[in-house]
Amino acid sequence: MINNLKRWWQIKTGRYETPLDTDVPFWGISLIFHLGLILLLAKVFVPEAATRVIGAINADTEAAIEMDELLPDELEIFETEVDELGAEAEEALNAEAAATPMIEFIADETTSVESPDFETGEIFASEFAAEVSSVNPTLESVSVRGVAGRSLKHTSGAIDRIAEVIRDRMAEGDLMVVWMFDQSASLRAQRSQIAKQFDRVYQQIARFQELDKKQIKDRDLDPPLLTHVYQFGQTVSPLMPDPTFELDKLRVAVSNVVRDDSGKENVMQSVMTVAKKFRSMARVNPRTQKPERNVMVILVTDEAGDDVQLTDQAVRYCVNARVSVYAIGVPAPFGREETEVKWVDPDPEYDQSPQRAIVDQGAETPRPERLRLGFVQGGDDLEQIDSGFGPFYLTRLCYETGGLYFAVHPNRSGKRRVRWGEVKNYASKLTYFFDPEIMRRYQPSYVSVQTYNQTLAENKARLALVQAAEFTRTGEPLRAPRTRFPRLDEGTFIRSVNESQQDAAYVVPALAKMMQTLKAGEADRAKEDEARWQAGYDLAMGRAIAAHLRASTYNQMLALIKTTLKFDPPKDADTPQNNTWVLQPSNNVETGSRDAQLAEKAKSYLERVIEEHPGTPWALLAQKELRIPIGWQWKQAYTEPPKPRERNMNNGGDMGFERRPQMNRDPKERRPVPRL
Repeated sequence: MINNLKRWWQIKTGRYETPLDTDVPFWGISLIFHLGLILLLAKVFVPEAATRVIGAINADTEAAIEMDELLPDELEIFETEVDELGAEAEEALNAEAAATPMIEFIADETTSVESPDFETGEIFASEFAAEVSSVNPTLESVSVRGVAGRSLKHTSGAIDRIAEVIRDRMAEGDLMVVWMFDQSASLRAQRSQIAKQFDRVYQQIARFQELDKKQIKDRDLDPPLLTHVYQFGQTVSPLMPDPTFELDKLRVAVSNVVRDDSGKENVMQSVMTVAKKFRSMARVNPRTQKPERNVMVILVTDEAGDDVQLTDQAVRYCVNARVSVYAIGVPAPFGREETEVKWVDPDPEYDQSPQRAIVDQGAETPRPERLRLGFVQGGDDLEQIDSGFGPFYLTRLCYETGGLYFAVHPNRSGKRRVRWGEVKNYASKLTYFFDPEIMRRYQPSYVSVQTYNQTLAENKARLALVQAAEFTRTGEPLRAPRTRFPRLDEGTFIRSVNESQQDAAYVVPALAKMMQTLKAGEADRAKEDEARWQAGYDLAMGRAIAAHLRASTYNQMLALIKTTLKFDPPKDADTPQNNTWVLQPSNNVETGSRDAQLAEKAKSYLERVIEEHPGTPWALLAQKELRIPIGWQWKQAYTEPPKPRERNMNNGGDMGFERRPQMNRDPKERRPVPRL
């Protein structure tokens, strides 16, 4: 009976806490008894249809209450006791501002969430979408998905799109917007830009301009749009005591973001904390079948986050709380987690020369789908190029909650290579960008890691690609082979050849294992119908065969110059005798027919990538691989023997040249890059 009374109170007032949660005096028990008797008598006369409605309301209330269980145990909230924003938000806005609450995470380490019986993507794509549609049609947009994000050049483009989203959401009803700013030092410039562009958001919204502050106060009206601002890093905290509709207060709040040098960005925990704070607004009122306000969170960050293991939990909580998440962030680098950021000390009193800072901004998939291989002429094939998408876990949070991820980079334009000098300050060093319309076809699947792993098990080509990609990240990186061998004295020559053969012998078994791993999925390649997996597998297979063939034939070619090959005699008396062997790439494979067939197979895989997936990162890497022939050939050259060192005429003096006096100017101090 007490539980029924609690539910009646919750439905009647819209509040979770009830007077029955405290110690109940004797008169209270009497009151409960008589109320229970009245309810029992009323039930006899209540029509069956009304009973079904009450049952549905109770079920909805229970589902909302159970959302508390979804927050991690490590999350604890410390704040001044204030009324929860909900049905009484109007009173809260006119009340005296309380002290700014502080929300702190007790532990840096969070418990990994494993939910073998819970598939976030699948459940909310069907069951919850149907539930939302039946309970509140205006909330259908929360569960609509399909486009993961937008690739933009300027923050202003994201701001304009956010303004459109806010305007569309306000057409459904009153709206609460919560801006969450990353406190890392690398986001300083972007925070400043957004603060200046807040007018672009709010002055484009007609309903926001209809009611000024005086009208709302005099007419005792509830503003159609309220906004709150939070900052997050290792902890999360509000920058205003209460939500507001005043633009000046929002600008001041953003300018008050405090830099966090901890290097931690607990994105998922912060989002869940904010969702918990405002979920009562988004809860559907059983009487009106509408929420008090729709709630949307806008994250502004340039990192992937340090608590991605909580993504399933954050997605589930936000969807149940009916909170949609948007993000203004950075593009994930293709097939890698970290990128270099061009850091310039913001204080002009210090050295202003650019420095390279390492920031975690990816990757675009939950497990690697790209081999880590060195090119034969040197360089890492994991060059920092645009993936076309945002970091996987943060993009998935937006995607699953009905939001959008905006991948912003100031160098996004054209097809030419971006050089370090052209990289904007505080931006990541991405050398190539790709057409968003082309990349739309290659969107990753934003599902739980468990579901992702299940898709790997369903197709051996996918599984082989991921296994090979992970294998190349466990060993040492492949070295660029030595290709020039002067034979000036026999001992040095033989030693240099032997060392190079040892290097080749070291990597050949690893490359053979990687090639065999990929070959195990070759039979299922024909069954693959998704463009992303097709391009990934074909590129990996072509590069693996080429890399193994180059390393194995390299070893065989070195054996020839030790025992078989001889220098040609000089053409005439004026031409010196050749004394150097130079190994050059060749289109002809000279180590047997089997190797020649493998070379053709590698080329066919790489050419298929270029033909079927033009304008993509996979095609770019395939083209780079094909520029270097797979075979080898020996060429002869002449190396000038080193001349004997001449003794200095004045015993190490300055040869009579007068030294110029140094400029009497102290250089500015160079501070190390802070933790980003």
